[in-house]
Amino acid sequence: MVEVGDIRKGMALIIDNDIYIVLDVNKHFTARGSGIIRTKMKNIRTGYVREFKFNSGEKVEEASLSLRHVQYLYRDGDLFYFMDLETYEQYALDKDIIGEAVYYLKENMELDLQFHDSTPIGVVLPNTVILEVVETAPSYKGDTVSGGGKPAVCETGLKVIVPFFVETGQKIKVDTRTGEYIERA
Repeated sequence: MVEVGDIRKGMALIIDNDIYIVLDVNKHFTARGSGIIRTKMKNIRTGYVREFKFNSGEKVEEASLSLRHVQYLYRDGDLFYFMDLETYEQYALDKDIIGEAVYYLKENMELDLQFHDSTPIGVVLPNTVILEVVETAPSYKGDTVSGGGKPAVCETGLKVIVPFFVETGQKIKVDTRTGEYIERA
């Protein structure tokens, strides 16, 4: 059991016999009395995002998750296939379970899968990935005067703002936590 004041983004909790992943936590404290903790959580089984409100001092059950090192193999429609690097067992995860991580997955990429009771429930990406830019506007002399950047589309479909000097065909390093450009690779 964990106190609701200790809930953090990314934690897995069991509420009403369902596993939820915490997406967002907001803590509100009043001058008198106890605080209120509002959370936004995603149900792993259904994929629905729901808001929960707790009073400080309440306790919730934390789900015990394990990680396995896997390799991303391929995509078939809405299913993504991964292989455990120790047992060579394959797992298929639906696009809804993977969520925004689909924009960072490249074939043969190594990453971790989260498991609860031998069932895969999520993907843990590395902090950065290297992606190829497949579409962006050409650069013109004087672009850098105004600062900022230009939109680019990567090989996985990810849209990111890149500096003006980045061109189509170049590889860039992207932060998977924020979705922002870091540097040329």
